[in-house]
Amino acid sequence: MKKNYVLDANVLLHDPHAVFKFEDNNVIIPIYAIEEIDKFKREQTERGRNARTIARVLDEVRPRGGTLSKPVPMKQGGTLWIALPKTRHELGVGLESNSLDHAILQTAIDIRDRNTSIPTVFVTMDTNLRIRADAIGVTSQTYENVRVHDIDLEQTVLEWMVSPAQIEAFFRDGQLPLEDEALYPNVGVLLRNEQSRNHTALGRYDGARRCVRALRVPREGLMGVRPRNKEQSVALDLLLDDEVPLVSLFGKAGTGKTLLALAAGIARTTVDRTYSRMLVSRPIMPLGRDLGFLPGSVEEKLNPWMQPIFDNLEQLFTSGPSGGRGERDSARTYTALIESGVIQVEPLTYIRGRSLPRQYLIVDEAQNLTPHEVKTIITRSGEGTKVVLTGDPQQIDHPYVDHASNGLSVVAQRFKNERLAGHVTLTKGERSELAELATNLL
Repeated sequence: MKKNYVLDANVLLHDPHAVFKFEDNNVIIPIYAIEEIDKFKREQTERGRNARTIARVLDEVRPRGGTLSKPVPMKQGGTLWIALPKTRHELGVGLESNSLDHAILQTAIDIRDRNTSIPTVFVTMDTNLRIRADAIGVTSQTYENVRVHDIDLEQTVLEWMVSPAQIEAFFRDGQLPLEDEALYPNVGVLLRNEQSRNHTALGRYDGARRCVRALRVPREGLMGVRPRNKEQSVALDLLLDDEVPLVSLFGKAGTGKTLLALAAGIARTTVDRTYSRMLVSRPIMPLGRDLGFLPGSVEEKLNPWMQPIFDNLEQLFTSGPSGGRGERDSARTYTALIESGVIQVEPLTYIRGRSLPRQYLIVDEAQNLTPHEVKTIITRSGEGTKVVLTGDPQQIDHPYVDHASNGLSVVAQRFKNERLAGHVTLTKGERSELAELATNLL
């Protein structure tokens, strides 16, 4: 059944081409949403670029010599137009009459009441606005096109029952032929002896060779860091595998996501010299909150935001091969690597348009990125580059993404069947007993 979809401004700022993704339904953009979008068009950010893109898209859809104030036929079968409500946006006692949000809601009410034969749905990525819409009787939903459904990546080390002969063959050959539709490429597999359940072996499924192969993690660990559980072991194996250029790590605070990624990146960059540089960033200014409002140089502006990275680097160089040198010497060690360009810490703001060959790219707190922003990052990777995304989809600061629509979740789910990608969900906190207890109880 055909529907009228009234779009909020944040939907278009999130996906400038959203107007083409409602099949043969009618898409209505309130004039107030255009007014809100116009405020961002001068920003040199992802949001600003999207605002300018929306303007170009609508201008191209507008018929020559025509107008968008009336329904314009779309190729997919529906229509598009920009609507202005016939009544003033006064939604009732207690609601701010000058709010653009309420003006947009009034447009949805006007569309709904004008034609009761067609269902009207208000689409917004603002949870509070959906609640307000529901309170005044307007059917609302979030923008589904970017969301992933049935996220099934929580268990990333699958248990497989095998015979005693099979597990012995695994230890002898370093691999075990195994083919099952339930296994997707690069998933961790715990082989358990069906006759002696305490007899186990840990490996990773190789989708190309249709076998579970033994993990190739050094017994002594990396940079003084040794995996403390099976998920960390699989994660470290993925981080060291050049045949898997995209790795995503989920995990709550203290599970070791960032520390493992940095340890593997430093080892592959400074020891093995497989990569020319380790590039580290965090989306505290997701592809664009301007650094100019903070005092000092780019490095000085970044320091407060990147301090968690520096803390992890200091821990690695304190506990690693140079562990006895003390904090000052360890700081000088990683500072020298930063000054020489071997380790580079920079904002994602400047990544657009770059090509990054032979680099170990780590993006921390990636759950605060939109799918489009993650696409921008991954498409920068040149020949021989590895991209590592870490984060916790349950700890999101971005106002318009959630656990199912953020870039980290979307990438992990959509790449799960690709041999070039691997994913691990770290579940056990290893920072300290107190930190793990606080995470679980508070």
